[in-house]
Amino acid sequence: MIYQKLLGDDFQKLHPKLQERYLLPLDEPFVATGMMQKIQSGAKILTPFYLLATKINFLFPESGEQIRFSIRNTCTVLPNNEYEIEWERRFYFGDIVRRFDAKMTIDTEMQIVKDYLGSPSLFYSDLHFSVSKEGHLIIRSGVQRFVLGNLEIPMPKLLEGRVLVEEAYDDERDVFTIHVSIHNPLLGRLMMYAGQFKEVI
Repeated sequence: MIYQKLLGDDFQKLHPKLQERYLLPLDEPFVATGMMQKIQSGAKILTPFYLLATKINFLFPESGEQIRFSIRNTCTVLPNNEYEIEWERRFYFGDIVRRFDAKMTIDTEMQIVKDYLGSPSLFYSDLHFSVSKEGHLIIRSGVQRFVLGNLEIPMPKLLEGRVLVEEAYDDERDVFTIHVSIHNPLLGRLMMYAGQFKEVI
């Protein structure tokens, strides 16, 4: 619902299955399961940051291949009548389950998605959505901030986790595909995962 409003006419350029996925009617969650062919975290020096991030269901230190994955997106209405999409992603490393949570709303004037990362949210990022000529959804990060209660502090550019996401649909395999890259200018890769998933009906 909010993504259709954000993308406007470009929403119709998405692959039909991506259009279905991102309509997200109120209180009708999209639920899917799949496999990440590869997950890569960053340098060992980041371990203290990852351990903190796991406490708020954000990033995590594990890497691996053929990692089971699930996702749930739910659209709800906030007290101010604004629509919000909850993102609940889970990665299953054997007995360890890592979460990557977020809550998104839109700013129609700025034409951005407002993305609050973690639960509770300690990080914020503008997200810019676009559609490729192939009908894939492309997401790029913009301005980022630290979140401390009601206070939001601008994040220096050198500390940003710059995000690039490409989500598509593979007609031959009848699956959604995803590639996510989070990169820092100083430390390089913070997180990368790539794989596929299928809606649970």
